[in-house]
Amino acid sequence: MAVSRRMVAVAAASAVLGLGGGVAASAAPSTADTAQVQSPGEIWKRTELFFGTGKPDGTEVTDKEFAEFSDREITPAFPDGFTRLDGSGQWRGGSGAIVREHTHVIVLLYPFGNRDAEREIEELRADYKKQFQQESVLRSDSVEKVSF
Repeated sequence: MAVSRRMVAVAAASAVLGLGGGVAASAAPSTADTAQVQSPGEIWKRTELFFGTGKPDGTEVTDKEFAEFSDREITPAFPDGFTRLDGSGQWRGGSGAIVREHTHVIVLLYPFGNRDAEREIEELRADYKKQFQQESVLRSDSVEKVSF
């Protein structure tokens, strides 16, 4: 039975992607291969905070107001840096209504053992909710490998 180039390419791609396809792995990767696959860096925590801008009275937190909040609250809490992303989002509020609003996402990366970061993050969330009459500030946490 002749093997076409297409069958070999599909089998090779399947093996690389871990899809099986009847191709047996020849051997475990060597130490040199493993070193090339592993990324450099240390394990840090990544927290994303989603600051909505819609207020209950129908107005919005302005870019200027958010910049002032950032300068006054976020920068002192995380002086080593953070990333601000702007976007549009939607969520279902406590009343059941769909809320669509402009959102500022703050991405924080910090050493895994930094216990002060936990306190600072929760203070940021509480301060923003209080200052701008927000129902919530979404927090998402993950673990990342970072290198500078």
